[in-house]
Amino acid sequence: MPIHTTIAVVTGASRGAGRGIAIALGQHGCTVYVTGRTKQSGDAPLPGTIYETAEAVTAAGGKGIAVCVDHSNDTQVKALFEQVENEQGKIDILVNNAFAAHSDMTMPGFFWQKPLELVDMWNVGLRGTYVSSYYAAPLLKKGGLVIFTSAAGSRHYVFGPTYGVHKAGMDKMAADMAVDFRETEVACLSIWMGALLTERMSSMLTAEPEKYSFLKPETMESPEFTGHIIWGLYNDKNLMTLSGKALIGAEIAKTYDIVDRDGIQPPSYRDKYGVAPVDQHPHEIH
Repeated sequence: MPIHTTIAVVTGASRGAGRGIAIALGQHGCTVYVTGRTKQSGDAPLPGTIYETAEAVTAAGGKGIAVCVDHSNDTQVKALFEQVENEQGKIDILVNNAFAAHSDMTMPGFFWQKPLELVDMWNVGLRGTYVSSYYAAPLLKKGGLVIFTSAAGSRHYVFGPTYGVHKAGMDKMAADMAVDFRETEVACLSIWMGALLTERMSSMLTAEPEKYSFLKPETMESPEFTGHIIWGLYNDKNLMTLSGKALIGAEIAKTYDIVDRDGIQPPSYRDKYGVAPVDQHPHEIH
């Protein structure tokens, strides 16, 4: 294998943002390990499997490798990274995207009126991300990049506390892991994605058009958009100056002259709603 091949791992890539990110990285020639639980159609309520995503990565110009992983299972996560180490010997880009969204997350009502099981989303969304980063860390070398997919819900109310804590946790994990990775020159970044036109979102728009009338498909981000932003960041010679930050994807896209499908430039949450990430305090206690 050529030494310049970029090796990426994208968790939670059967569908949605993970699938789009994986395909976009494939368009840039990356070898992408695609993880998720869905192995065949019908295993999940929404369409998409890890094998379909891997095939799409290869068709896009990269090499897709599907690995069935339940990110609530530490043993399976460890085995994933052992496989990557045996086959590639390194990881250049880790995208922590796996998130077990509960179907009742968007239902009306206060948090105590929704199923208690919603809190289980943290097992994959937060704990699973930590475990993936833990096992990936020894394989990440100078110039590597760890991405945490997040959203503006880390700073304002969206769907209730289970969702908000997950997104805030992703931002904080990026900040704190960046400190530990500093000496090895591996960058950690949390990327705020905008409203994504995913399979789940399309289903929600169809089922409750009035509730989500404020979302305009023509300005929503495609799932691939964030993948192109990640590639731009990975190739930025000044990447380490950004490490530890939470960034709005739509704003970074403008920096790298990246546009979405049909030349669309998705709006920034900062411009549209006045919501923006905050930098963590620089004081460290070791």
